[in-house]
Amino acid sequence: MANILVVEDEKALQDILADYIQKGGHTCLTADDGVDALAVLKNSPVDLMILDVMMPYLDGFSVCRMAREKSSMPIIMLTAKSAEDDKLKGYDYGADDYITKPFSLRLLLAKVNALLRRSAAVFPGISAGKITLWPDARTACLDGLELTLTHKEYELLAFFMANPGRVFSRQQLLDRVWGYDFEGTTRTVDTHVKTLRHKLGDEGRHIVTLIRSGYKFEAAV
Repeated sequence: MANILVVEDEKALQDILADYIQKGGHTCLTADDGVDALAVLKNSPVDLMILDVMMPYLDGFSVCRMAREKSSMPIIMLTAKSAEDDKLKGYDYGADDYITKPFSLRLLLAKVNALLRRSAAVFPGISAGKITLWPDARTACLDGLELTLTHKEYELLAFFMANPGRVFSRQQLLDRVWGYDFEGTTRTVDTHVKTLRHKLGDEGRHIVTLIRSGYKFEAAV
């Protein structure tokens, strides 16, 4: 059982989501807008957030970005927008998945459970160069200093470090890190690799690009 926060300004839909999630075995917290959501996150433990984009006072993109500064919990964006650029914006701000209205409640709950399982996955403690992962705390350190990584950046780095020397195509990385039901394009992988390399500085050289093939992690570079 997990604590799920539903942020939705349409009260009827909010009630439907909360009821279905609770019947699915989880505890559900609710927020009517972005400001309310940040207050809940500050005062209550939350394992996953379902976040509407179009809301009064503070939109979902802003809430996602601000939540990512404090937490690596999975975030599912919920919106009527279906344009690719809107989805990419959500992923760039740290969202893990994106569902457009109307949608299946069964599919939403399946995505919730899948993200919770991946979030709980533990990788063995591993190091490469000046990079060290601490799985129990879900943190990564660079030369002894903690890195500020989004939930998905951490998962991508952990996956790379757990599979040194193996070549993965962009589609394989989407399937293994984002999940088989991910609704996005391979551009998402390139965006996350770029930001991850930037945060790793010189140690970003461990993530090697192979033209027409994908990426691999070289631990001994």
